[in-house]
Amino acid sequence: MKSKYEIILYWSEADEAFVAEVPELPGCMADGSTYEVALNNACVVIDEWIETARSLGREVPQPKGRLIFA
Repeated sequence: MKSKYEIILYWSEADEAFVAEVPELPGCMADGSTYEVALNNACVVIDEWIETARSLGREVPQPKGRLIFA
């Protein structure tokens, strides 16, 4: 993965898995049994999200890096 999108990782009790969300890419998220697996899966999903958006002629947001939530 060459992109620089922020990835938020957390443990989900409901899913019994680590979840990786990419807030800058709507609906882009992955999970995994470990932190590392979830992160690796997120990297794959980011590339797939971008590829799909481009193939559909949709805009791909530029990564902003660290987002700050109030």
